[in-house]
Amino acid sequence: MKNLNVEKVLDVHHWSDNLFSFKTTRSQSLKFRNGEFLMIGLPEEQTRPIIRAYSIASPNYEEHLEFFSIKVPDGALTSKLQHLVKGSEIVVSKKPTGTLVIDDLKPGKRLFLFATGTGLAPFISIIQDPETYEKFDQIILCHGVRFIQELAYRDFIENQLPQHEYIGELIENQLVYYPSVTREPFKHQGRITKLINSKQMFKDLDIDGLNPEHDRAMICGNSEMLQDISELLDNAGFEISPKIGVQGDYVIERAFVD
Repeated sequence: MKNLNVEKVLDVHHWSDNLFSFKTTRSQSLKFRNGEFLMIGLPEEQTRPIIRAYSIASPNYEEHLEFFSIKVPDGALTSKLQHLVKGSEIVVSKKPTGTLVIDDLKPGKRLFLFATGTGLAPFISIIQDPETYEKFDQIILCHGVRFIQELAYRDFIENQLPQHEYIGELIENQLVYYPSVTREPFKHQGRITKLINSKQMFKDLDIDGLNPEHDRAMICGNSEMLQDISELLDNAGFEISPKIGVQGDYVIERAFVD
């Protein structure tokens, strides 16, 4: 347990029957870059706790930590995590890591953030980072889900973030939110890849298509979507960042790749 901190749950929010998020205390010694992840688990598993990688949804200047999770009834960890309440304890690794950091992107003008499901988590951190708005003129956050109720953080992104005390004006002027739904009627209907390939996304946003000369991208989500968008970007002439510390036209979270 020497590599783990014990943190206390401050708040739990259930977005839907299968999605929830929770906030915890944060050790003063923990430093991380927005977009990175931590290993978390439950302290009652004292001998060998079950731990899993969770992207940090809160920005690195907040005093708390926030995580976004799916509920898996028979999941080794999530079956227990979903029952967290205020005052519960979890264990959090002391060393953050990850490949979804803007430092590993080449300079550009427009940043696409492609997410499905809980893959949104690291981008909630990134869109609250002032540096994101310093490095890119426009940030386009694409979040694909099956049902409308799974569009977690929608109100936060659309209504609360633009009112942020310090970076609200930057967010209002530079952040574009593009949610899409696959299994029920919605203004943006279909998988992210379908909306890109059909050019419907670009028509909806009134922008030109993907261009490796000035566009950069980050991808986090299910393995099929990650592979499809990576191939799409590769075919368009984008080059992936090969490893931490080496810049590319796009990055993926390699820890979550099957």
